[in-house]
Amino acid sequence: MSSIIACDGVSKAFPLHRHRRLLKDRVLAALRPQLRPSGEVYWVLREVTLAVEAGEALAIIGPNGAGKTTLFRIISGILQPTSGRVHVGGRLAPLLALGVGFHEELTGRENIYLCASLFGFTTREIRTLEPAIIEFSELGRFIDEATKTYSSGMQVRLGFAIAAQLSPDIFLMDEVLAVGDEHFQQKCLAHLDRQRQRGRTLLIATHSLTFVEEMFDRAALLFGGGVAAIGPAKEVTARYREILAQTGTRPSP
Repeated sequence: MSSIIACDGVSKAFPLHRHRRLLKDRVLAALRPQLRPSGEVYWVLREVTLAVEAGEALAIIGPNGAGKTTLFRIISGILQPTSGRVHVGGRLAPLLALGVGFHEELTGRENIYLCASLFGFTTREIRTLEPAIIEFSELGRFIDEATKTYSSGMQVRLGFAIAAQLSPDIFLMDEVLAVGDEHFQQKCLAHLDRQRQRGRTLLIATHSLTFVEEMFDRAALLFGGGVAAIGPAKEVTARYREILAQTGTRPSP
């Protein structure tokens, strides 16, 4: 197998603003980058190197603040790394946060067309996929309501339904299935399992170690901004439990 996702020495730093800055200073910093203050930075990720093989299911685990979301945003192209390189060799369906990619003033139906067009689908192709997307989402008449009125669970339903029907090469998901009712969660997991059997690649961040052990081939543990362990899922979750026990933190089920 060949790597469909490869991260090579990926690091990401964000500036720390400890003092209030005047609006004038912010405008000058935007127009003239050389005038930006050289303050402290916080390194969210440091030298992260990992590869995901085509057709593999890889889980990313780690505590809050370990850099999972930042890594996923870099892989999906939302953020650029401070250093290092990322290669993605297929069509990616990122489900990173509730409502990302949705225009809140548009209806669910209109957002189907907006999101699918960003994946390169034509209006004719989207029209063909539209009934299946709506059926999978189970939103019924709410599909024609503005998404700003949607609950978090309804946003997950629509986002996953769109991604599911667009048949991407890679599903990139950041804990979004933790939101919503159990019925829909099980429906999504069954769909992911079918996609995995068809050779799709799964890269999912989660706090559920039981889910990782049951669903994934391998896991990578992010801790302190770096890769603390990577390998068979059960071995990595065992290592994570050791770390949690040492810090007195209770793992998720």
